[in-house]
Amino acid sequence: DLDECAASPCKDHQYCLNTDGSFSCKACDASCVGCTGEGSDKCKTCASGYLKADEKCSDIDECNLPEKVCMKENQHCVNTSGSYKCVCSEGFEDKDGTCVQT
Repeated sequence: DLDECAASPCKDHQYCLNTDGSFSCKACDASCVGCTGEGSDKCKTCASGYLKADEKCSDIDECNLPEKVCMKENQHCVNTSGSYKCVCSEGFEDKDGTCVQT
């Protein structure tokens, strides 16, 4: 078997998996920018919104940072994978970018 992966035939956001007589390109984990294999522990660097901790890229919980990320009144933060979103608190709804009581 020839190791086709030695020639780095895959794109930047993929890793090469050598198979018998061939190879395949697999997508890197969403937490990675470039990778050497499957999973968040094989990232070359962490994607935006992720931080390297315990040898793997983990999601940053922007909602628990000392500096508030959702600044508007009656709004709270919801952490998402690699990011966050600001939503109106319960009993309020978004009206033209402002959270008003329902």
